[in-house]
Order: sequence, then C-alpha cells, then structure tokens
Amino acid sequence: MNSKTTKKNVAAIQRKPRTTIKKEQLVTRMLGRTGRVITTFGLGGQASIQWPKDGVDSEVIILKAIEKGVTYFDTSNIYGPSQLTYGKAFRRLHLVPGVPGFDSSRRERIFLATKTHMRRAVVRDGDLGPSPASNGEHVKTAADDVRRSLSQIFGDGRGNYPPDAYLDLVQIHSINTIEEVDAFYEGLDNPDPTADHIGALAGLLDLRDGTNRTGVNPRGEKLIRHIGITGHWNSAALMEAIQRDTKGIIDTLLVAINSNDRLYFNHQHNVIPVAKAKGMGVIGMKVFADAKYYGRTTTSFSNEPDDVYMRVGSKELPSAPLVHYSLSVPGVDCVIIGIGHVSASDNPEEDQLVANIEAAQIREPLSPMKMREIEERTAEVAGADTNYFQHPSVGLTPPRGLRAMMDSSYMDYVSGAPAVYLAWDTSYAGRAALSHYEISRGGQKMAEVPHAPQTTLRPFTYRDGQAEVGLNQYRVRAVDTQGGTSDWAEVSVICP
Repeated sequence: MNSKTTKKNVAAIQRKPRTTIKKEQLVTRMLGRTGRVITTFGLGGQASIQWPKDGVDSEVIILKAIEKGVTYFDTSNIYGPSQLTYGKAFRRLHLVPGVPGFDSSRRERIFLATKTHMRRAVVRDGDLGPSPASNGEHVKTAADDVRRSLSQIFGDGRGNYPPDAYLDLVQIHSINTIEEVDAFYEGLDNPDPTADHIGALAGLLDLRDGTNRTGVNPRGEKLIRHIGITGHWNSAALMEAIQRDTKGIIDTLLVAINSNDRLYFNHQHNVIPVAKAKGMGVIGMKVFADAKYYGRTTTSFSNEPDDVYMRVGSKELPSAPLVHYSLSVPGVDCVIIGIGHVSASDNPEEDQLVANIEAAQIREPLSPMKMREIEERTAEVAGADTNYFQHPSVGLTPPRGLRAMMDSSYMDYVSGAPAVYLAWDTSYAGRAALSHYEISRGGQKMAEVPHAPQTTLRPFTYRDGQAEVGLNQYRVRAVDTQGGTSDWAEVSVICP
C-alpha cells in the first residue's frame, strides 16, 4: 500500500473529535425482541475482571461502569473469578435482593448476561456432551451453571442464592460445531425426565418459564429472563442453531465482529443477518481481536494477566474507529469490551473504560466507504492474521443441498408440461453480502430468486412449470451484491 493511501487512512480514522458524554446521554439501542434498551457499550467480563494484574482493583471497573450509566454487563462460568467480582461490586451498590437497602430499580436497569459452556441440562450416564467446560468443581450441566452464577453473584458462593435473584440472560457459549447444536437441542420438543441426557436448551427453558418438563426445576423457579447463544469460530453452526429454533426461544446472539471480519468466514454477512431477521438481539465481541491488533503474539485465547492490554489503542491504530466499525455493522446492537484498567481521572487517553464508552456514542453508522478505510488501516497495521478465533474464509459458496423433484401425475395447468420443483439451502457469503440466486436449465438462464436470510430450515424453492419430457439438467449459483458468483450447484431430474 502506498504512502498516499496510508496517510488517507490515518486521517480517516483519526478525523472524528472526542466528545465527553454524560451519564444520562449514553446512546442506547433495543436488544432485539428482548424488549430491553441497552447501552451500545457493554462491559466485558474478561480482561482485568478475570485476570487482574497487581494493583488493579477489578471491582472498581464494574463500579465505574455502572456510575457512568452502562447497562449491559457480561460474565461467564468459565471466566475464573469474574462472577465473584461482580458479586462483590453488586453488594457495594446494594444490588443483592434480600439484603437491607436493596436497590430494585437500579437492578432492573442493569442487563446481566452470563454464559454456560455445558451442552446438556440433564446427565445420568456420565456423558457431558461435546466440549463441556465450567470452573465449577461439581458442575455437570447447564442448570448447575445457572445456579452457580446466581450463587456467586447474588449468594454465598457455595450454592445458595436469594429467592428473588435472577439473571437477565444465560447464553450457551462458544458454539463451534453441528454436534454441539445437536447436543443442546436434544429432547427440546418432548423432554423425557428419565432420559440419560437432555439438551441445555430444554433445561434453560424450564428455568426461564418456571416449568419442570426436564426435572431440573422441581421448585418451579424463574431464574433467568432470556436465553442466547454465542460463538467466535463458525457462522454455519450458529446459523443452524438459529434456524432450528421454531419456538423463538433464543433471544440473543453474541458473536465476534471486528474490522478484519471480512477476511475470514465472516459473521457480518452470514449469521448476523439471520439473527436480525429472526428478531434477535446481537452483541459484538472481540472488537480488538483479543489484543492481536496491539501486538499480542499468541494465537490462543487470553489466559493470564500478562495477556491483558493496558493502554488505550495505539498511535498507529486508534481504538475508537474500531469500536465505531463494529457498531456500524448492520444488526449489531451493542459491543462488549474487556477493560484492563481505569484511572482516577476521566481522561480517555489513559482510562480504557472512559475511552471505549465515548467511542460507543455513535447514533448513525459509518458509511461503507469509512468502514472500508478502517478495514484497510487495520490490515495495514495489524496484518490479516489476527482472528485466530474465527474460521478461515470459505469464499462465496454454491447453494447447499440442491435437490429436484417432480410429481409425474401433475402437468402444468397452462402449458401441459411437467412441473419440477427445485429446493436448496442458503449459500455462505464471502466478502460481500448475498444478492440472489441464478437458475439455469440446459445451460440457459431461466430465472433469479432473491436472497433473504434463511431463518428456518425451510429451503429456498423455485418451480419450473416448463420442464421438458426426458432429462432436465439444472444449475443454481449464488450472486453477491458486488456481482461475484459462486460455483454452480447441479442436479438432474428425468420427467417421464
């Protein structure tokens, strides 16, 4: 890239002046069908809340975020002391029900989201399912994790919690494979309480609704208000999870989204449009690529205090435009960012929390041109090999699972010709969004079908009422908004 382009990109990402935002002015967005209005900045539960360096008071980060008016707070059952730290901060702010001075109105303003990495709600045969993980010593199920969260944040940390304690959101965390989707959906429609295992979704639904179809909620408690999913790696698995949800149970998606996203199997043109078309709230994460944008060299998730980045961006790559980018991706409601430290002052050049809150105060999204400039600058400074947590690019793929069928007893009522029905599942988008599908028969283009996010397992379809007697060879390919085309998917059908 030449020096002229470099100077243009530097100017573009540094152009916007800083404006100090007061608490009552924080920009908010609706979190999908949850009906909750949340701040565009959410406090991530990792960084110094999980791995505090010597001299860093993790509680102060939470306290300051609440004082500044932040309403979305993130944590997890696999984030070490994160939930306990929230518990300590919440006690200082009188956010624990049943304790004298409980501030119920402040608690209602906070949207508290935690996560479980357990894929099942019931386990009787010792099989915890694919990729189970929890910091809880005796945790075997997602239901165990929910009660652990309540105990650590609102209770005694030993399994007990106040009767009125609740979690605003529990998310099935880090979905990477279809096997994991199969596991957490198991038994959802007709859970058998005597089965060896039941998926996490059915159990979380019981804990949301106060029912006991799975046997995990004998007291009929309503411990959670919303259920979500999260993922970094694989848009395909997340899309499958959303498409299977015929009951509208999954309310939110937490997904990695940053300015190098389009270099990978991107989320902004794949799972995010599906989630929004389904009415879900979307929260972005990994805005700074787990500090890979700022010199972190390892290609694994942060796991110690030395991995926590303690400065505010860098001269070469300021942090604010990266926040602007993620919040400008269509469909994103909020971004969560972990904080390394806060300062006694509110100087955004020193205080990561203040800097990121201020950066999140955008009311209108960036233009596509500005977003491309930020992408170019990010790749120039940080390189393209940053999103180790994201699946490599698969490009624009052909329509999946193309099939054809005909009813030999049915002839088109106008022409008398055989009728053939084509069906296929969505292509995966490359660097540009999907536009439409092009259909040909016998090498001749015959139709276009507009693309729309596939929100269920119901396929795209096309009816050819002019099929020929004998062999009909069909091809379907995807076309993106920049005119790019996928390879053809092909299928043949013989009409007698």
